[in-house]
Amino acid sequence: MRLKDCYNFHDFRRMAKGRLPGPIFDYIDGAADDEVTYRRNTAAFENCDLVPDVLRGVADVDMSVTVMGQKLAMPVYCSPTALQRLFHHQGERAVAAAAAKYGTMFGVSSLGTISLEEARQISSGPQVYQFYFHKDRGLNREMMARAKTAGVQAMMLTVDSITGGNRERDKRTGFSIPFKLNLAGMTQFAIKPSWAIGWLTHERFALPQLESHVKMDDGALSISRYFTEMLDPSMSWNDVADMVKTWGGQFCLKGIMSVEDAKRAVEIGCTGIVLSNHGGRQLDGSRSAFDQLAEIVDAVGDRIDVMMDGGVQRGTHVLKALSLGAKAVGLGRYYLFPLAAAGQPGVERALETMRTEIERGMKLMGCTSVSQLTRRNLRFRS
Repeated sequence: MRLKDCYNFHDFRRMAKGRLPGPIFDYIDGAADDEVTYRRNTAAFENCDLVPDVLRGVADVDMSVTVMGQKLAMPVYCSPTALQRLFHHQGERAVAAAAAKYGTMFGVSSLGTISLEEARQISSGPQVYQFYFHKDRGLNREMMARAKTAGVQAMMLTVDSITGGNRERDKRTGFSIPFKLNLAGMTQFAIKPSWAIGWLTHERFALPQLESHVKMDDGALSISRYFTEMLDPSMSWNDVADMVKTWGGQFCLKGIMSVEDAKRAVEIGCTGIVLSNHGGRQLDGSRSAFDQLAEIVDAVGDRIDVMMDGGVQRGTHVLKALSLGAKAVGLGRYYLFPLAAAGQPGVERALETMRTEIERGMKLMGCTSVSQLTRRNLRFRS
């Protein structure tokens, strides 16, 4: 399969599956427990219908939005994700460059495979730093100071991952960093030589944000172990309030799902929240962000920027979320599969596809700006 033959999420996923060793594909594609929430994230959009207006004069469409003080050329952004150079040797470099080209936001993760500083050199556009709350409070302070020095405009603290989700696909293959695979996992690597060549002929894999705190040479670090052993399950609202105060700028909580938590985020001075169930990778059976969106927008949408992610595969999904009141929508697997399949050209094709779908959808809805998308344009199936 060739990149020029990819027209949607499913095409990108199929191309990535053909290139990646099974354990790595399953790390991207998999979710927690029975993966019910993973499937529900996308299915939730199908219960909502769009009601278009016509004859509205839509020759010119403005897709731009402003989120946490940053202007995006289109209402989607590349959510920060871990281990990107594991999927393709270009990793975050490809995502940063593609996001800059399309004028949208991206982010580097605590588990990112290039440094905050390098990412900032690649793109001077909108950027967040996504981090976790570690037991090592010195590491938390170091990460925030480093992000500030690098010129990152907004912090994004993930709050739904105080322990690892039960990702059974990873257990079956023995997926960990560095690789400590079982026989089934090693077999999958052996039959995908193109990925292996890219892995072996480029710089050594590293986690620059954690390099002074995680010694991977001493043994494999499974993602589950990272969440279970390094992150602090005692994290409280008081801890987060202190971090918001210390940062003194745009601060976002990723993983908010209840109205009560959304209100607390406002009270402690956060400027953004992302409704998210971590792509179904944490608590299986949890509600989809789209299903929870209206309730939270009604409660706090006039006091804080509300974003969402999870299950977004089409431009029409984005239009539905914006119509419910989301300020912007995060993409995850949507850009990770094309990254894995083709590097920067893959991410660019994915963003261009999404941009085209959103523009076309807005014209068909009779809207020339995102602000014209409202709940009047939606009907929900019972």
